[in-house]
Amino acid sequence: MAQYIGAHTVANGGISMAALRAGNAGMTALQIFTAPPQYYGDKATMRPDRVQRFRAALDQAGIAPAQVVVHAAYVLNTATEDEVKSARARGGLCKELERSTALGVGAICFHPGAAIGGDRQAAARRVAQAITEALERVEGATRLLVENTAGAGTTLGRTAAEVGAILEGVPQRLRPRTGYGLDTCHLFSSGHDIRKSEEELRKILDQFEAAAGCPPAFFHLNDSEGGLGSNKDRHLLLGEGKIGREAFGWLLRDERARDVPLILETPQQNYDIADDDPSPDPYDLRMIGLLTSML
Repeated sequence: MAQYIGAHTVANGGISMAALRAGNAGMTALQIFTAPPQYYGDKATMRPDRVQRFRAALDQAGIAPAQVVVHAAYVLNTATEDEVKSARARGGLCKELERSTALGVGAICFHPGAAIGGDRQAAARRVAQAITEALERVEGATRLLVENTAGAGTTLGRTAAEVGAILEGVPQRLRPRTGYGLDTCHLFSSGHDIRKSEEELRKILDQFEAAAGCPPAFFHLNDSEGGLGSNKDRHLLLGEGKIGREAFGWLLRDERARDVPLILETPQQNYDIADDDPSPDPYDLRMIGLLTSML
């Protein structure tokens, strides 16, 4: 069993450059966007030449496609009861699965959205329907994974029970192609005290595994600007927020952090890097060094 640590690297110059920057930082996992995350992306396609460049860059970087996660657009509210917005969100999720399947990556993660009308059970069923529709329309091995949320407002997915309820609504025949992942900042901000002790962290992971019927398929490694239960989704460099360093060492020691992508979504120092510059970000190098020292 191995550990695959990576980051959502800057994609100036394209996703192939994001892969090269990750490889040059010594990463073995990667997260990218396939389209601008502020838009639905329900009409965006993946050109064959872009696929070829990305696959070649992954090969050069030494990153296996199975350890690549695509983050879906932020605006996809698959939980909404608004039919117009729901249709666009479902369309965007399907298109994301098309693009990601063309790239041959391991998984897509997405935020389930918000239960604006207040009926959280019905909202969970709508998210499950969106997952089901996408998986039925797009064949392939790329998985579609729910990400837990920080719990602001009416957002869905803040608890193990809510993540489990979403996945329960997916037909059993499609369950191998779906699952969930956990963001450490979101866990802490939604009230899960992962910094309390290694035992408490293990208990929280047990709760999600029991509710979902499977272990997490990825982790996002982020410190939190907000305090416990703040519902604040603001990421900081590891050790510079309210979670602190120790909890990340505990997580790395848990068997569920093996053989899945461990993705940093922490700040970058150089967002304006030149399109043709494959240099790794200094903050990423610092974070990779910190995590490696904990192994």
